[in-house]
Amino acid sequence: MKTLRGIGVVALAATTALTLASCGFSNDGGGGEGGGTSLDLLVPSYSDNTKSLWEGVIEGFEEENPDIDVNLEVQSWDNLETVIATKIQGGEAPDIYNGGPFASFAADGLLYPAEEVVSPEVFADFQESFIANEQLEGTTYALPLIASARALFVNNELLEQAGVTEPPTDWDSLLDAATKVSALGNGIAGYGMPLGSEEAQAEAAVWLLGGGGTFGDESEITIDDPSNLPGAEQIKAMIDAGATQADPGSTDRSPLMDIFVQGKIGMQVGLPPTVGQIEENNPDLDYSIVPIPTRDGSPFTLGVADQLMAFENDGDKQEAITAFFDYFFTGDVYSDWVKAEGFLPTTKSGAETLGGEEALAPFLEVLPDAQFYPTTNAKWSATDAAFKALFGQLQTQPAEDVLQQIQAQVDAG
Repeated sequence: MKTLRGIGVVALAATTALTLASCGFSNDGGGGEGGGTSLDLLVPSYSDNTKSLWEGVIEGFEEENPDIDVNLEVQSWDNLETVIATKIQGGEAPDIYNGGPFASFAADGLLYPAEEVVSPEVFADFQESFIANEQLEGTTYALPLIASARALFVNNELLEQAGVTEPPTDWDSLLDAATKVSALGNGIAGYGMPLGSEEAQAEAAVWLLGGGGTFGDESEITIDDPSNLPGAEQIKAMIDAGATQADPGSTDRSPLMDIFVQGKIGMQVGLPPTVGQIEENNPDLDYSIVPIPTRDGSPFTLGVADQLMAFENDGDKQEAITAFFDYFFTGDVYSDWVKAEGFLPTTKSGAETLGGEEALAPFLEVLPDAQFYPTTNAKWSATDAAFKALFGQLQTQPAEDVLQQIQAQVDAG
């Protein structure tokens, strides 16, 4: 899934691909070779700091657990899926794996149920919405490692100029505010609406799910469900009212956010890294971050998470894996790791610890209300591609027709 590779490193961390020369595990993380149990840990590189951060975690863990050695292997996201597939085929699956989709591994009976490799206290600390996203047929097979969420970035100065006194909380107030901001002229758009191929599925989720719709679940994709019509029709209403930038059907998110940062868009949905982008390119921008407006004002955010999962292998390392997970997810170990990599924590205690971080606070507040793509469905990849190819046609075609076209492409595989 590479879920957070493109968005995960907030402000400070550079997303360079760090690929080890070898595809084997090393003891560079600390500890000797005399331990009674050895754990292999395979992780992707989120930043230049990833390897050293894991080495610090491993060093602390091995000091508290001298009978357990942890062998670390770091791969780039570009190589990760190939590496894990090769290891599994060769009978050398890692004991612990940090990656994206877990459903195929779980379906093949390769993973421990998560509750068998973490203490009840630690398991109960995860945000319920994120744990629900790690389940297949009711069983949790992965632990949410890191999160990202979305919120509405608001140009306070533009809204004030347009006579809007409060950030919008629902679709009616959003349409009103965006229309007034667009009326300022001079190339200013009220709402940044990226329906282009870069990330159309995300903007679609903001509106369709925010209107009470559904993308489906692990067994069925339901893009043409009638509950998705309100969101799609509201997008058209925004476009028809002139509340968005020109040609939203072919506009991609990243260049559009650049325009927001320049101060020419009133409101746009953004991610935690947007904070760093503003600090770097326009630190004087007067902006705020608020929850995404929904049809009726109810709380919602689009969540994304990468996971930690444990391969059962020969079955004799369950206690050691549990010890590692419990060490990593408790105390300052987890919070420090998440903060250094620039992500959001998936635990309640982590959110409390990092709640004082001004840039993260608005995103942490909406995490409990996160909804997710149905990535455990085998047709999600086709769904993602269909949104990117077809959803921009909302600009010129009836909403119901576009949703039916997306569903047809998904069903066709």
